[in-house]
Amino acid sequence: MFEKILIANRGEIALRIQRACREMGIKTVAVHSEADAEAKYVKLADESVCIGPPQSTLSYLNIPAIISAAEVTDSEAIHPGYGFLSENADFAERVEQSGFVFIGPRAETIRLMGDKVSAKDAMKASGVPCVPGSDGALPDDQDEIIRIAKSVGYPVIIKAAGGGGGRGMRVVHTEAALLNAVSMTRTEAQTAFGNPMVYMEKFLENPRHIEIQVLADEHGNAAFLGERDCSMQRRHQKIIEEAPAPGLDPKLRDKIGERCAEACRKIGYRGAGTFEFLYENGEFFFIEMNTRVQVEHPVTELITGIDIVQEQVRIAAGEKLSFRQKDIRLKGHAIECRLNAEDPYTFVPSPGRITVYHVPGGPGIRVDSHVYQNYVVPQYYDSMIGKLIAYGATREQAIARMKTALSEMVVEGIKTNVPLHQDLMRDAAFVQGGTSIHYLEHKLAAAKKAQ
Repeated sequence: MFEKILIANRGEIALRIQRACREMGIKTVAVHSEADAEAKYVKLADESVCIGPPQSTLSYLNIPAIISAAEVTDSEAIHPGYGFLSENADFAERVEQSGFVFIGPRAETIRLMGDKVSAKDAMKASGVPCVPGSDGALPDDQDEIIRIAKSVGYPVIIKAAGGGGGRGMRVVHTEAALLNAVSMTRTEAQTAFGNPMVYMEKFLENPRHIEIQVLADEHGNAAFLGERDCSMQRRHQKIIEEAPAPGLDPKLRDKIGERCAEACRKIGYRGAGTFEFLYENGEFFFIEMNTRVQVEHPVTELITGIDIVQEQVRIAAGEKLSFRQKDIRLKGHAIECRLNAEDPYTFVPSPGRITVYHVPGGPGIRVDSHVYQNYVVPQYYDSMIGKLIAYGATREQAIARMKTALSEMVVEGIKTNVPLHQDLMRDAAFVQGGTSIHYLEHKLAAAKKAQ
């Protein structure tokens, strides 16, 4: 087992990784920008290294600075968390070439799954169902593009092969708008991702977003840890996640989960990963795989009792999975609300000093957050300041506990999206369960129109 791990990230996930390491008796090194010098995880780390100015490109995305920090602190492994460099194959390669262990998949696996076209090809070969669409990247031949769209059936969605985070995609409802949409998405993809390749998929009208958590070691063992429903989204960004997915047939879950585990074995996957699906009319359609720990991993941890971050570390150290598929029992229900420093209805970021901070407690409540009273939320990064997770024996109990927890949550000095979460916990469609990925957008649009 490693003696010292460098955490190449910030915010709540840096603290989450640090806690997992401390429990395992592993020392941690926190790297930080100048803006994060006073962060909780920096103070709690065994060692800390400033890697640059506030801007991400000069600090958290600065590969030479992170490698240097690992060298000067004699770290053995680097955990990338999520976001930043976590799915950067070049970073994973540089880490390994520099003599450190990358806590995640191999660089070639990240490349395979990071390109949406090659990822779909790999999934089809493994028997994982995919959204109907173009067979690989769209050609330059305009007549052929029109033919493909006709065979898929409108509406279609044009996506950047190297895209992610909700960027690089356009929905097309008519043939008249098709070629222009393809051209614009190619330009956007080249600018944002350095890769102009785009592909086409059938646009599903009212799907849910359901994902399967997997863990795999380098000894050929792989298992799935149930599913999560992440359908409550705005602009392709998740706001509420829960496990298990309400109303999903357990037999269907087991069938798709086993296919995901088999896909991991086929591609030689190593570490934690998530298969993301659109789910409509009883069918799963693969959209992408995230080759890292997810923001929403706590809901899976609560219903399985498995510490996903510690498993990542053990796998990277060469150990076998500490459990088998038959050992996994899903128990109870968990819901996570992402807490953002933003106006709850305009979504304008609200950086600044937190003057009062009080977190809820009680049975089944978990708070993953790096902030504290007098902490200054920097303007340079994602607006998420933490996650509030409620666990109960049933979904109804989890919702009731979340309502109580949200009513106890106090954050002053900045705006947060707590009022939006309170509204959603009372929302009849959410309480019933099974809303589509478009539900929140429609709800917000209707509320704006009614003003």
